[in-house]
Amino acid sequence: MKQRTMVVACALSFVAGACATWVGAQQQRAVTRREPQFENEHVKVWKSIIEPRQPLTMHRHEHGRTAIALTDGQLNVIDAAGKVVGRYAWQKGKAYWLDADKPGELHGDRNDTDKTIEVIIVEMKHDR
Repeated sequence: MKQRTMVVACALSFVAGACATWVGAQQQRAVTRREPQFENEHVKVWKSIIEPRQPLTMHRHEHGRTAIALTDGQLNVIDAAGKVVGRYAWQKGKAYWLDADKPGELHGDRNDTDKTIEVIIVEMKHDR
C-alpha cells in the first residue's frame, strides 16, 4: 500500500510539473515585435519579427526603405479595416525596395502563416 501511494504521488508530481512547464511556455509565447538595430542621421534600421497569426500594429512609413528577408514567408498588408491591400512574398537572403506610404495612409503587416517571418528594414530618413 505504501509503495502504491508513492507511485501515485510521483505520477501526480510529474503531471503537475508538466502542466507548469506548459503553462510557462504559453505565458512566454512569442510576440510580434520590432527590435531596433541601428540609427543615425541618415537611416533607421530595425528587425521585424512577425509571429504566426499575428499582425504588426498599424503604422506608416514617411520615407522609402529596403527590406532584407531573413526568412522565407508571405505577409499580408492590411488597411485600418483589416482588408488585405497587398502582399509581400519574401525570399530568404533577398533585398526589396518599398516606397514611402501615401500621405495619411496607415497599414499593418499580418503573418497569416504557421511560421515566424523575420525581416531587417533599413528606412531612409530623408528623400534622395
